[in-house]
Amino acid sequence: MSGEFFNPPMAARAPGEAVDGTLLLPSPWRLHFGDSLISPHVAFRLVGPPGAPVVAALGGISAHRVVAAGDRGATGGQDAGREGWWAALVGPALGVDTNRFRILGMDFVGGGDSSAPSGPSGFPPLSAYDQAEALRHVMEHLGLGPLHAIVGASYGGMVALCFAARRPGLVARIVVLSATDRAQPLSTAWRSVQRQIVREAIARGDGPSGLKLARALAMTTYRSAAEFAERFGGPAVRGTDRFHFPVEEYLFARGDNYAQQYRAESFLALSESIDLHTVDAAQIRTPATLIAVREDLLVPLGDMQALAGRLGDSARLVVISSIFGHDAFLKETDVLKPIVQAALAETPV
Repeated sequence: MSGEFFNPPMAARAPGEAVDGTLLLPSPWRLHFGDSLISPHVAFRLVGPPGAPVVAALGGISAHRVVAAGDRGATGGQDAGREGWWAALVGPALGVDTNRFRILGMDFVGGGDSSAPSGPSGFPPLSAYDQAEALRHVMEHLGLGPLHAIVGASYGGMVALCFAARRPGLVARIVVLSATDRAQPLSTAWRSVQRQIVREAIARGDGPSGLKLARALAMTTYRSAAEFAERFGGPAVRGTDRFHFPVEEYLFARGDNYAQQYRAESFLALSESIDLHTVDAAQIRTPATLIAVREDLLVPLGDMQALAGRLGDSARLVVISSIFGHDAFLKETDVLKPIVQAALAETPV
C-alpha cells in the first residue's frame, strides 16, 4: 500500500503553502522492462494557488521537483534551497503562470531524492513509462484529478508522451519541447560514449571524474555550432605544458559543476532511459503542442516533424530558431512564453 511522509505534516500547512513530500510507491513495483524495485519512493513538490488547475512541469534528467521562479524548496533533501530549475519560464506572469496554475514537480525515479542507485551495483532499466506511472501515483495520492497539462522538455517531454499514451483521461493537453517518440540514433551514439566514460570511472572508484568528462562532452551537443563559434572562436593560448583552447575552460567548468551536484550512477540510469525510449504515437490522442528548435542537434527538426505527422490532427508543431540549440527550453524565455501561454489556454478538442 502506498504511504508518505511530510515535513511538516500536510495538515499543518497554511493554505497555498507548498506540499513537499516523498511518496512510497507500491512494493514490489513492476517496471516497464520487467524488472522490479523494492520499496521505491518518489519525491514531489506541489506549489501554487489552492484550487487552481494543476500543470506538471518536467525537464531533463537532472531537473528536480523545485520548478518555479521564487520557489527555493524546503529544508532537507538534495534540492533544499535550490532555485526553481525552470524559473525563466515557470513563475508569475510567465509561460506557465503560477498566479493561475499550481505546479507539480518531481524528482525522477533514479535521481534526486527519489529512489536512486546507491552504489556500483547499478539500477534496473528505467523507462519514461515508469516516470509517467510515478507521476500518476503522486496525483492519486494528492487527490488532484486530471491535470490541466504536462509541460515537458527533453526527457520530461518523453515522459509527457508516455503519460498521454497510457493515461489519456488524466491529462487535458501536453506541451512537448525538444522530445519525440523515439531516440535519435546519432544522439544515442553520443550518449553511449558518455555513459562508457562514466562506467570506466566508476570501475576505478572515481565516478565524479567520469561524470565531469561526460558532462563536458554533453555540452557540445546541447548548444549550436554558431554559439560555440561566437563565444570560443579566439586563438589558442600556449601554456607551459601545451596549447589551451578558449572552449576548454567553459566545458570543464560545466563538467565540474555538474559532478558536484549529481550522482554518476543516476546519470547512467537516466541517460540510458532516454535511449530506451519509444512510444507508439498512434496511442496518443491528447491535444499536443510540439515545440522544435531548428538548431537542436539532439532532437533534430525532422524528427519533430515526423512525430507531428504521426500524431495527426491532435498535434500542432511550432518551430523556433535558437543559437542555444537543445538548451533553448532553458534560455529562450521571451520566445517560448507566448507559445506556452497559448498552448495552456487552448480548449481540448
